[in-house]
Amino acid sequence: MSSAVTAAVLLAPAVAGRATGAGQAVPNALQGFSKNRVQPITIEAAALEIRDKKKQATFSGNVKVVQGDTTMTSKALIVFYDSNGGNQPIARTERPGGRNGAVVLPPMQRPGPAGSSSIRRLEARSNVVVTQKDQIVTGEKAVFDTTTNLITMLGGVVLTQCNNVLRGDRLLVDMTTGVSRIEADRGKVQGFLDQSAQSCSQRGPEGPRKPIQ
Repeated sequence: MSSAVTAAVLLAPAVAGRATGAGQAVPNALQGFSKNRVQPITIEAAALEIRDKKKQATFSGNVKVVQGDTTMTSKALIVFYDSNGGNQPIARTERPGGRNGAVVLPPMQRPGPAGSSSIRRLEARSNVVVTQKDQIVTGEKAVFDTTTNLITMLGGVVLTQCNNVLRGDRLLVDMTTGVSRIEADRGKVQGFLDQSAQSCSQRGPEGPRKPIQ
């Protein structure tokens, strides 16, 4: 393993790794979707528009996606699906004790057999924030492709764990293996590691600190 790859994996306190040498197995919140991939997905949003002829459902306005211990927020979420036999791609359920209904999608797995509804792709757009425990990933777009079992985060990607920060143009997570890779189109992947004892202790009741800008 080259020194550039090692630096990226460890979030080293320096500029680390060009696009061709970006780190693998990078710890990040998107891996939560890989760990929880067999669990259903719950979505809350201000509005939902379904275009069944296009096999497309669009959530908009304060979108919140929860799968297991992983949460994603964005301004919009588009679900592309296949549907045969008249089955609905999504089901609306009432949240216990709540006024608003939540939409529940099946797990993000490879497309199912004929006659079933399958999610082909999900696209989260604008101000995408993924949180899992003390890890946060931010970007402008996240694409979940069930045909390849790959998640791609694009647009000024920032990975944060407590005060540790890693930046790049693109983050790829294999939902089958859980392996991640961060890349930069120009320049280098950048990382910073805070080795102080206070690094993870500066968190309030709401959880980890927001990503450092």
